[in-house]
Amino acid sequence: MDNKNLFMAIAVSLAILFGWQLFVEGPRQEAQLAEQERQAAIIQENIKANGKLASDGSIQLPPAVHNNIINTNSKPRNEVISSNQRVKLSSKSLSGSINLDNGRIDDIVMEEYRNSIDPDSNKITLLSPTGSLNPYFAEFGWIGSEGTFGGSGTNWQSSSSTLTPATPVVLTAETKKGLALKRTYSLDEKFMFTIVDTVKNNSDKPIYLQSFARLVRVNTPDTLGFFILHEGPIGVIDGTLQEIKYSTLKDDYDADNRKPQPTTTSTTGGWLGITDKYWLAAVVPDQNVSVNASFSYQETSSGADLYQTDILEKNVHTVMPGASVEVTNRLFAGAKVFDTLTEYRDEQNVPRLEMAIDFGWFFFITKPLLQVLIVIAEQLENIGIKANFGVAILVVTVILKIFFFPLANKSYKSMSKMKALQPKMTELREKYGDDKRKMQQELMGMYKREKVNPVSGCVPMVLQIPVFFALYKVLFTSIEMRQSPFYGWVHDLSERDPTNIFQLFGLIPWDVPSFLAAGTSFIALGLWPLFMGISMFLQQKLNPAPADPIQARMFMLMPIMFMFFLANFPVGLVIYWTWNNLLSVAQQYVIMRRMGVSIGGGTINKGTKTT
Repeated sequence: MDNKNLFMAIAVSLAILFGWQLFVEGPRQEAQLAEQERQAAIIQENIKANGKLASDGSIQLPPAVHNNIINTNSKPRNEVISSNQRVKLSSKSLSGSINLDNGRIDDIVMEEYRNSIDPDSNKITLLSPTGSLNPYFAEFGWIGSEGTFGGSGTNWQSSSSTLTPATPVVLTAETKKGLALKRTYSLDEKFMFTIVDTVKNNSDKPIYLQSFARLVRVNTPDTLGFFILHEGPIGVIDGTLQEIKYSTLKDDYDADNRKPQPTTTSTTGGWLGITDKYWLAAVVPDQNVSVNASFSYQETSSGADLYQTDILEKNVHTVMPGASVEVTNRLFAGAKVFDTLTEYRDEQNVPRLEMAIDFGWFFFITKPLLQVLIVIAEQLENIGIKANFGVAILVVTVILKIFFFPLANKSYKSMSKMKALQPKMTELREKYGDDKRKMQQELMGMYKREKVNPVSGCVPMVLQIPVFFALYKVLFTSIEMRQSPFYGWVHDLSERDPTNIFQLFGLIPWDVPSFLAAGTSFIALGLWPLFMGISMFLQQKLNPAPADPIQARMFMLMPIMFMFFLANFPVGLVIYWTWNNLLSVAQQYVIMRRMGVSIGGGTINKGTKTT
């Protein structure tokens, strides 16, 4: 009896479960699917009116700048800024304003950086509004069933007149379709903005929204063209650094149909921006949100080049009547200071932001080298040593010498032995001068008997090459070296030596004509490259001369060649090379004296040189 009741209970339960699934849950799922399809259809209809679909089916945002805004009749930047209602922004690092006509951050000036070492020179301008010569701005907004809003075409009202690190600013606006918009801007003491966007649906029907953030730049910076670093669109997408050249985006443009061909990738979190040599602007989404990240180019009707990087939230928000939705984005706009970038990476979870600095192929050397230089420079500054980054280069060179000492010491000992064998090598060349093959055999036999390596002198040079390129990268791309002075006439380690022969190395206060100072001409030679050439010549005097006369002549010309070759390199790099050569000369001289080898060749016995 009990078993019968149990079976009946199971049967009734299964019947109820099946009936629920068939008559209740099934229709509800069908209704949800139909609603999702309706949402998609609404959004697609809106995209046809306000945007486009990319080739992969993802939404391509409508243009941020209409062609009629970008024209050749640009106005002075200050005049354009004064023509709009704006909220000022002010911190120790940044100044500028937010445009209330569209909510754009389009006026950023770097308070701590100037165009030159002249204290009266203009401060660096990072972002500029449309209507000025080269517009460059950040914009945030929404796209969906009610159109595109929150950016261009939205007139905002502000709760206060100035944004500071201590006082966030709240903007509000309403759309014609009953949507209440709220945007809160916050700014830290350095270069990071936080933008919180809220939409409340005051209409009588559901709305469907996706948030977006983008950077738009018209034309490219004057400094573009350095082949050793990347300038242009950049981002970290799914943990991978992506760098795209301006020219690549331009080449992909469909000029016949005037249609952008965006590069779009799905990612969770990350960041997307545009980088210059020293400056970066980047939009940073919520790191837990999936977005479509895009780089694109389009040509305006006036022929201007418009570059855009944007992030579009993949999730479609359904906002019922009376409900609201909120999203948070951030904007980095400022200098690529290594410590600041790593701080944002570690404390605000902005992945690999420090990689906006172009560390190059030798990044595994360049990055730690920059870190060591920064630490040493800070310690030197703490104890009152001026020109701290220049002195830090000298200290790092000594550290590298100590680190490579075992290998370099072995090489210098071998070169000293070669120097001692110089008289015997001369005898062999005189004896077998007409028989090159026999002379080479005898030389190799002598090397083997004396246990010396004829190519040992290359080792110190080979060791220097990666460090040379890494330091070149540090001096050329890191803002810490920009306008960093050294002793004497050097006021900027990242620039070439300011002295030259035309000025008698600074004795005569003449300005060298640009056509004479350009290139690696004789007139462009400065004092530090001259010192480097002398130090290289001294180093050569301690090395054994090549057996081949032609090679020997080339060997003697190398100091002169390098002297002019480095004339246009950053003077900090030339100082490093000179100091490294002098340390090498001292090390090799001590080794030669200990081994009894004279500078001119041969050995020293009882105070008498034997040749």
